[in-house]
Amino acid sequence: MLIKECKGFELEKEKSNTSEDFFNRSEVTFIENGEEKTLHVLYVRYFDAVCHEFTPYEQDPIIVQEDTEVSFKDIVALVCLLKNPGLRSRKRLYINSKHEFASYFQDINFNKLPEIFIALQQQKGFELRSPLEFIMQPQ
Repeated sequence: MLIKECKGFELEKEKSNTSEDFFNRSEVTFIENGEEKTLHVLYVRYFDAVCHEFTPYEQDPIIVQEDTEVSFKDIVALVCLLKNPGLRSRKRLYINSKHEFASYFQDINFNKLPEIFIALQQQKGFELRSPLEFIMQPQ
């Protein structure tokens, strides 16, 4: 699987009676078997504020390395895809439970994530051989 892009953004109200401004969207675009797909993850914005509870990140941007700045919302869809490869066949995922959200980040090898973003910046893609490379294995 070739990861092409990871990005995230805060939703804004389109109408005064909607609640979009309480949510963020994270997207990961990838090519699998010659077909380009995008997984959109919609989640409660509050989870960004408490990400230090289930990640090593204390501030945003979370990764600043080699002309690359990555914010927390840029990694959410990627982490979901790494943790649950079955999401490759889905277009959308909605997460409103803190417990469910935190479960995607459990056992992720956060030290390896910058590799993906550096490759996206330099080579415009990252070849993911196995999601297990980014999951910490029990000793």
